[in-house]
Amino acid sequence: MLRLLIQGECISSKELTINKNDASIDASILVVGNKQFITTFVKRTCYIRSSTVEVSLELDDVIQHIKTRQPAILILQATQVASLQLCRQIKEQKLLGWIYCILINDLPEIAITKMGRDPNWELRECAQALENGADAYLRISSISNQDSPIAVAEHRLLKAQIQAGLRGVRLYREAMQTNDFLSRIALVDPLTELSNRRAMEWELPRQVENAFSQSTPLSLIILDVDYFKSINDNYGHPVGDSALKLLASRLKHNLRIKDSLFRYGGEEFVIILSHTDCEEARAVANRVRHIISDQPFQIDRRLVLPITISLGVASLNNTDDHRGESLLRSADHNLRIAKSNGRNQVYCCCNH
Repeated sequence: MLRLLIQGECISSKELTINKNDASIDASILVVGNKQFITTFVKRTCYIRSSTVEVSLELDDVIQHIKTRQPAILILQATQVASLQLCRQIKEQKLLGWIYCILINDLPEIAITKMGRDPNWELRECAQALENGADAYLRISSISNQDSPIAVAEHRLLKAQIQAGLRGVRLYREAMQTNDFLSRIALVDPLTELSNRRAMEWELPRQVENAFSQSTPLSLIILDVDYFKSINDNYGHPVGDSALKLLASRLKHNLRIKDSLFRYGGEEFVIILSHTDCEEARAVANRVRHIISDQPFQIDRRLVLPITISLGVASLNNTDDHRGESLLRSADHNLRIAKSNGRNQVYCCCNH
């Protein structure tokens, strides 16, 4: 496979103006065909679009190249046998289907006449190309006189198709950015800015599965703020919210890198402790308890609140399910025991 990188410097002073939005897209173009096809369409593409153009003389390893580089636009020589198959392969893959595929038949008119094809052959070729995943099918000769009226018209058509492809790429990227933003919002608690319960319900099964498959320990802590209702009742919900934000910040900055912290709901928090056995988890829980109880919380200049927490700890064992539901229930059960025993304490599955 031959890969030739051609940067935007090859732009001609005679190039046609491109839509400003399209020009701002950082997108590459891959041209696939024989040497004559590549020579012609790399040059034409550079006249149209200031971007990196890559080329390939062979179709055999183009898919792997596309997966790695993900060009925005693919320009394929239609007369190559495997071109339609390549289009179909790309469109069948979820992560590549957005790539804009332009299939170009570069046979000159005289060659088509000598082949004795009937007048409807081009319509059938176009339909077949679109049916197999091509986004556009063009007939542009690779040996026509570049100054002729037909060459100018062909250049305009190719430019229009590239612009159409770039518009699609821009819309796809904007949609992906929006989806990423919405996903982050959906997985973050707005008050504490910690990962929320939904994020925990996604992360816990993954960590449990890893622990089982790698035979590594895994533990979990559920903690609850003691007498939190009295803070809201005596000082109001804004003070309660401030207390939760300060508590979340103190937890976040005093856990280990490998620990995963979540706001489970209300005044409850969950900590997933990867590669941590029961005794280590209990030590972490006791350290967290002291971090919260040993230093009162400065809500504002006039209000300082002493806050304590109760913690339930459980460790994964062979009888637990792979979604982590039984592990979570065990930790929650131990939390209730810690609260019933007087609060401001840790109850762990390895107490007995």
